[in-house]
Amino acid sequence: MDESEIVVIGAGAAGLSLVHHLTADGASPTVILVDAPEGPLRPPERTWCFWEAGDGDYEEAVVASWPRLRVLGPDGTALVRRPDPLRYKMIRSTGFETFVGRALAARPTVRRVCAEVDTVRNVPGGAEIGGTTAEGRRMTLRARWVYDSRPPRSLPPARSTLLQHFRGWFVRTGRPVFDPDVASLMDFRTPQPARGLSFGYVLPLAPDEALVEYTEFSPAPLGDDAYERALRHYTGEVLKLGALRVRAVEQGVIPMTDAVFPRRVGDAVFRIGTAGGATRPATGYTFAAIQRQSRAIADAYRRGAEPVPPPPYPARSRAMDAVLLRALDRGRVDGAAFFTGLFARTPPERLLRFLDGRSRPWEDIAIGLNTPVWPMLRTAAELPLLPRRRPSRERP
Repeated sequence: MDESEIVVIGAGAAGLSLVHHLTADGASPTVILVDAPEGPLRPPERTWCFWEAGDGDYEEAVVASWPRLRVLGPDGTALVRRPDPLRYKMIRSTGFETFVGRALAARPTVRRVCAEVDTVRNVPGGAEIGGTTAEGRRMTLRARWVYDSRPPRSLPPARSTLLQHFRGWFVRTGRPVFDPDVASLMDFRTPQPARGLSFGYVLPLAPDEALVEYTEFSPAPLGDDAYERALRHYTGEVLKLGALRVRAVEQGVIPMTDAVFPRRVGDAVFRIGTAGGATRPATGYTFAAIQRQSRAIADAYRRGAEPVPPPPYPARSRAMDAVLLRALDRGRVDGAAFFTGLFARTPPERLLRFLDGRSRPWEDIAIGLNTPVWPMLRTAAELPLLPRRRPSRERP
């Protein structure tokens, strides 16, 4: 049986970030990082975006960044803002894994194991992890603390649940059509679904290259043909890109829910990442919250405190998200008008801090006054009376 002070299950954004922050100085704990074997448990390459001032911990892995952000209304009216000192940054999962993996390989207190974990249980003085290695052998690990970053098999009970689902094309065009300094966060010149909203998302990588996505906030994902039709319409009829070549495709589903994700599931076992509530319910952003959570755990460990993952977002942020999700789901607010209005009437740096869960209470009040007040108040009044139910469609 292998023993260490900490075992981290899963080597995605949450697992790698936590091990990176735990072992970034010389007085680091012994850590075993459990990677999933090659196969269905390893997700395809993903894109993670966040905003940050100056250079951050992962600057070497940043693929592109943008000093200006754009939101386009259904009529094509463009709102362009410069959220100084913040920049919007993109990291690709493969580059992030390579960058962090190289750093971890040089830290003697870190060991990596490739295995599929099937049991995690409390034992006296810590927790025990069981699994099967890539070679088919049984494996048992024991640690004082265990952090599990595997995605939840099903979502907890909630009053409102939508899915942010998308498909993106990495395209190269035959002529320069993109402004590399401007990222389009939301382009509402797309057909809107019966429930929720849809928008285009454009991240230029060069004058003739970009990631172009079609995104919906709605109850269920689309079929492959529907995503392809939506992207062809958006790139051809809306953006008018002309001839293009699709170099790569990415697709994903992100839960947007007011469910409460338990961060502690045993005396010595914690959940982190999306499984620990790091996905912002109203936006789907996760990467920045993972970094805050990882730094807080590492800081608690170094202080000798119990290294419990803190809430990724303040209670008031989660309450405001719950109101918005319910209002969107019930059609009480027009999603395109809601987000374009926020972008038009809120200073951009303040709005980004709000979306990241880092705004101050008075700023939240000011932002709330820029939303449709009566529909939001009606929704806020009914939420305490609503039961929490498991979503009818369980995620795989």
